[in-house]
This record gives sequence, structure tokens and C-alpha cells, in this order.
Amino acid sequence: MFSGIVEAVGRIKHVSTLEEGLRLSVAPGGLDLADMKTGDSVAVNGVCLTVVALAPGTLTVDVSRETLSCTCGLDAPGEVNLEKALRLGDRLGGHLVTGHVDGVGTVTRFERAGECHTLSVKAPPGLGRYIARKGSIAVHGVSLTVNEVAGDEFTVNLIPFTLEATTLKDLAPGARVNLEVDLIARYVERLHSYQP
Repeated sequence: MFSGIVEAVGRIKHVSTLEEGLRLSVAPGGLDLADMKTGDSVAVNGVCLTVVALAPGTLTVDVSRETLSCTCGLDAPGEVNLEKALRLGDRLGGHLVTGHVDGVGTVTRFERAGECHTLSVKAPPGLGRYIARKGSIAVHGVSLTVNEVAGDEFTVNLIPFTLEATTLKDLAPGARVNLEVDLIARYVERLHSYQP
């Protein structure tokens, strides 16, 4: 479980092919690895992955073919948002994020709005029903508040701190981003639609 408060921007340094996925070597940027061990969970661009090896200045994670089929940004070197898993008792600054990406969205607008930026994203078909105005959404693992929603497209405001501390500053129209809707919305729909 995560909060969507990115702890560091790291970099995928090397990608190697496995029989059923990929192995990523990640430079952790400012992420402190001192309290991490193999088997721990880490969110990489909002995707919950298991640490399979640690070395000074590098953490290694495996990405399954299934995960690669429903996410983006994990198959090539580049900057990534990183967050360690929450501990019981940690402050929850964002919202509850599982790291189980619901789909890949496409940026339709990214423009300056005073000191901030406005980001609009078109979610994949059908995901819009889980996105609500003033609700929470994770974009590339960053917890954000939805300002507007119309069908499958939503808009959020990015403050300067968020832009400084994450990879979202590099977005542009046409970019693809990992999306995770609010956990509660998924369960409400399941309860509402369940018929034994």
C-alpha cells in the first residue's frame, strides 16, 4: 500500500529480458535504500513491484508480462517516480494507493496556469465511471485531486512542488501515463453490481 506521495525521482538504468517479463535496474535518486530489503514493495511510476536485489545505488525489480500489458514507462531507460510501501502508522499525505494500475491514459492538455499547470488526461474507455470531481486519482503514482471530469477525461491542477518532485513536469500532449482510480470506487461498483 502506498500514499501517492512520491519520495524520489529515480532512473531506470538498464532493462534486461526475462522469459516472462523484464528485469529493471533502477538508480534510486534520493530514495533512501538503508531500510529496504529484498522482498519489499516499491512503487515505480505507480506500479507496485517487488525488490529482487539491492546493491549500493541500485535496486532491481522484475516486471511480469501481465504488468507490462497494462502499464507504460517500464520497458526502457528513463526517469521514474519512486515511493516505498507504507508502514502501519505512517502519515497518509495523499490517498490509499495499491500500485495496481487500472489503465493507461493519454495526456490531452498540459499547460501553465499561473504558478501551476493544468493537466488533462483521457482515461481508457470505461474507466471514467470511477473518476469523480474532487475525488482522488494516481497519475504515474502521484496522488492528485480531480478538478473536473467529463466522460473519460479528467483535469487536475499541478502545484510547483509536485512538478519539482515528480516526473510529471516532463509531460506533453500525447504522453501516456499509468492511472489508478480511487480504491473505494472499485469496491462500491462491485457491491452495487454484484448478483450471486
